[in-house]
Amino acid sequence: MGTAAVPDVRPDAGNPLLVSIAVMLATIMVILDMTVVNVNLDEMMGALGATSDQITWVLTSYIVAEAVVIPLGGVLAQRLGRKRLMLASVTGFVAASALCGQATTLSAMVLFRLAQGVFGASIVPVSQSVMVDTFPPDKRGRAMAIWGIGIMLGPILGPTLGGYISQHLSWRWVFYINVPTGLLNIVLLGAFLRETTRNKVPADWFGALLLAVGVGALQAMLDQGNQRDWFNSGLITALLVVAVVGLAAFILRSLGRNDAILRINLLRDRNLATASLMMMAFGLGMFGTIALQPIMMSQLFGYPPETIGLVMAPRGLAAAVGMFTVAGLINRTDPRYLVTAGLTLSAVGSFMMGVLNLQADVFWIVLPSMVQGVGMGMIFVPLSTLAFATLHRSQTDFGSGIFNLSRTIGSSIGISIASTVLTRKIAEAKGALATNLVPSNPDMLAWLAHLHLKLGSPETIAILYRQLTEQSAMIGFVNTFVFISGSFVLLAPLVLLLRGTGNPDGRKGDGQTERHGA
Repeated sequence: MGTAAVPDVRPDAGNPLLVSIAVMLATIMVILDMTVVNVNLDEMMGALGATSDQITWVLTSYIVAEAVVIPLGGVLAQRLGRKRLMLASVTGFVAASALCGQATTLSAMVLFRLAQGVFGASIVPVSQSVMVDTFPPDKRGRAMAIWGIGIMLGPILGPTLGGYISQHLSWRWVFYINVPTGLLNIVLLGAFLRETTRNKVPADWFGALLLAVGVGALQAMLDQGNQRDWFNSGLITALLVVAVVGLAAFILRSLGRNDAILRINLLRDRNLATASLMMMAFGLGMFGTIALQPIMMSQLFGYPPETIGLVMAPRGLAAAVGMFTVAGLINRTDPRYLVTAGLTLSAVGSFMMGVLNLQADVFWIVLPSMVQGVGMGMIFVPLSTLAFATLHRSQTDFGSGIFNLSRTIGSSIGISIASTVLTRKIAEAKGALATNLVPSNPDMLAWLAHLHLKLGSPETIAILYRQLTEQSAMIGFVNTFVFISGSFVLLAPLVLLLRGTGNPDGRKGDGQTERHGA
């Protein structure tokens, strides 16, 4: 297929600084809403009359809707034009946010969160496409650093912002805050983002339905799996079957089709395929840690939500430092070396979390988080740049859809794996420690004597149970962090599959991606 019917995208389309501000405001707003409600679920349970199991659908509905719609971004961007799509998406997202703030029932909240996810889904991949094509090839590393800050700071700072807003206003303002932000964003997009040519590219809508069903079922399964004890639940088993059937049917239908919604043939581009795989696996280290660390600080260290947010913030700032550091080096250093350095720092930071104990102070929580944050920033920028290094510019929208779908699914896989490993490690530690709580253990008797406690008294039993619970939980957390450290090490060999950035616009060289043209 030729490349004639593609948007007239120019690398100098618009002032890079003003375009960056416009699209990144939209990106940060959307990414924040993935996690900003996490610390407000207890308050929302009471206001919406939901149980602890039901309230999780406020999170799941948004993530599922986003994952389902992301693959449509390439087709929508070409059919509507990037500017029209961004304006429509931000407008719909703002309206859905206002409705979320007004919701009085769980069903209404879930419906409006679905709408948020649907409208917000296209913003992230389209913003990446805009950043790639707005900056010239030699500045693309800087563009990905700017874009990456929004992608990485959103999940990290979401709980911080959510906790602050909830404490000083109410949980409903977590959604209302998007209204003035979104209106400002609409003005900026209208003023500074240039339109691309509209092209009525063919689209396989039945294939899109199969993909939506498959991805939606997969996301729901990953989000609810650990909570429902995985395949001991009929719902999780059914979701797995639907996901496998839907995705398999989509792949079989889409192979070789010129109108496929998700251009699987682009995965013949080795950089895009490898970077997407690494980004998916990267979700375990990034999102797994972000999901577990606040739980550890709350349950074991007794930190309030606002303090947890402040302790989490340095990781985001360190990630920003890592991103801007590699953005300045990416044109002078092989990006593959930067990815390797980032993997090393991320592994070291995660391993440092694996030596924490219940007496650790804030410094020993923040320090490894910052080391890991710098490493993650060093991974994200060159990996995002390498993903498009050999891809023809006409395929940026479709390539971005694949890359961001991998990121979204990877985040869910990462959180699911980390949560499952934690649950099992805590159970193993509890069983092992419980074997020592016997009257014949001289160490336990000496410890009780030191505290002037009598064996068998209600007070002693309560203290021993609390110690068993806390110590086994701490062991579970540190073992999970060591497991996450190993995941970064296992990613290292994949760097060997990446090509350099000698042909950043994909128009010269081996011509690989030109043969994969739209």
